[in-house]
Amino acid sequence: MESFLNPDPLEPNTRLQRRAFLSRASSSIASCLAGSVCLSGCVPGTAEPNNHPSKYRCDLVIGQRGLADGRFQKPRAMAIGPNDEVFVIDKTARVQAFDSNGKFLCGWKTPQWANGKPTGASYDPQTNHLVVIDTHYFQFLFYTAQGQLVAERTIGGVNGPEPGQFGWVTDFVRAADGTIYLSEYGEYERIYKYTADGQYIDRMGQHGDQPMEFSRPQSMAVDEQGLLWVADSCNHRIQVIDWTGDKPRLVNVLGEQGQRIGQLQFPYGMTLLSENRLLVSEYGNHRVQCWTRQGKAISSWGAVGKELGQLNQPWAVALDSKERVYVVDSGNNRIQRYLL
Repeated sequence: MESFLNPDPLEPNTRLQRRAFLSRASSSIASCLAGSVCLSGCVPGTAEPNNHPSKYRCDLVIGQRGLADGRFQKPRAMAIGPNDEVFVIDKTARVQAFDSNGKFLCGWKTPQWANGKPTGASYDPQTNHLVVIDTHYFQFLFYTAQGQLVAERTIGGVNGPEPGQFGWVTDFVRAADGTIYLSEYGEYERIYKYTADGQYIDRMGQHGDQPMEFSRPQSMAVDEQGLLWVADSCNHRIQVIDWTGDKPRLVNVLGEQGQRIGQLQFPYGMTLLSENRLLVSEYGNHRVQCWTRQGKAISSWGAVGKELGQLNQPWAVALDSKERVYVVDSGNNRIQRYLL
């Protein structure tokens, strides 16, 4: 049976890891069971009818179920390159690249996958590399757009509590000044701060639901002021943190658990866009919401289903240079693109 805290089953390397994680998670299990109906992967029921109808329309679908080039087996991670290339990672540990028209360009696999597959991806503008968040191998892998591993840039690779070691990693973002932020979950629920050249500075956070505590920080973004936005997924909220100085400071918390517009159920994907807006993809509510950055709902779209515009367990969300919205429609084995 899958852990409700993680719709992707965890595969700890040792009994000690599993015991520590289950012990740490027991209180969260009770609170989740009290607050919602947990189906497979802890996906709650369908969200309430959309009271903020979206004017967005789907103009492109990439992929369908399968193992051939251009097809997916439950895609979960996505990043957009500088020429609007779309990089997608599915549960076969394949990385596939597409052009902005959805044409397959190339593909490759991560070096190891027996312990689990990547759950995140980011494109690093400073190095011009795709960063694959190799979750179950505790590392961040850097690739060229053609799939060549740049091994000397790898961050992490060792499981543990010490600086430079990680639990199950989830995301990589770089601020305008070059600062790198890394996130992890599992036995440890933390955010790391690294220098521009990949050297450890500091870390923050622990498991919990208090300010600057986390329960699966799955996605991050940095805004124009250098503020760090964190999709605190299993706490069903977005935390905004100022870590531009030596010590992190909480700026705002957006959202709460629920199915209504303005509420969240497992926000796995998040991205910032122009005009003071925020996009959040909800794995649990099978939708994407557009908010102001103060947390006011503007619009939303999606409902559980397989028709065009419907979603099934959407994971990541990303923008290209034209601010077209790409959504990893994980349960439908496809990517949908929407025009704002």
